[in-house]
Amino acid sequence: MISTMDRNKARETFIFCLGVVLLCAFVQAAGWLKQDRLVFPDIGEIGRAFLRLLGDGATWLKMWITLRHLLISLGLSTLIAVPLGLAEGMSRTVRGLLRPTMIVLRSLPMIVLVVIIMVLTHYSRVPVAATSLMLVPIISEAVAEGCLRLDRELMDVWRLESALRPAVLLRVHLPLMGGYLRQAYVSAIGMGIKMVVSTEYLVQTRDSLGKAVYTAAYFNEYAEIYAWALIMLLLVLLLSGVPGLVWRRPEEAPD
Repeated sequence: MISTMDRNKARETFIFCLGVVLLCAFVQAAGWLKQDRLVFPDIGEIGRAFLRLLGDGATWLKMWITLRHLLISLGLSTLIAVPLGLAEGMSRTVRGLLRPTMIVLRSLPMIVLVVIIMVLTHYSRVPVAATSLMLVPIISEAVAEGCLRLDRELMDVWRLESALRPAVLLRVHLPLMGGYLRQAYVSAIGMGIKMVVSTEYLVQTRDSLGKAVYTAAYFNEYAEIYAWALIMLLLVLLLSGVPGLVWRRPEEAPD
């Protein structure tokens, strides 16, 4: 018998595929209405460009460069954001002190942040530096919220058994915040890859997806631009499943 969870997943997959079909129909309709197949190429042309790019070894190098920038950014932002989030969750004073900084990082226009970082550091470091700073509020706020929502009775138990040490934070606090962390990292991955590609585009990072998009736009290869966008979408979908494997919901745990 198919479980309710399996039926729900099948339904979500069907709806997602339907959304992809609707998106393709929109591109086709836009090209027909505008009578401009340069900007809105035929879906078949986009598909051929996509398959051609996947068969090119240089494409995989570009994907790796961008993916490396994203992974380094996630690592750096985690190292910064998790301690800050725990401090915010445990201290109202710290939360008040850091709130203006988090508001600035969350609302500062990307281009302004990138320009500032371009002045302060070498262009090769801009994708990682800018992306890391943009992701810090997403992760730290999730950690702080998770800390504030922890079961007080469970917290009283560990206080009776042990003092607050790094091991307690790793084994007690962070696992209990799993739902908040999972959602934060799903959002951070989507935001991160957009930020990385945008900064690569602006600073012309060699052998990157951002540089590839710039080159395609320069030569008016719009089918290739859509193909690159599809590749980025697939990267986001694949990477967004990782947090769910690390922090599983209780009902998803194996019997």
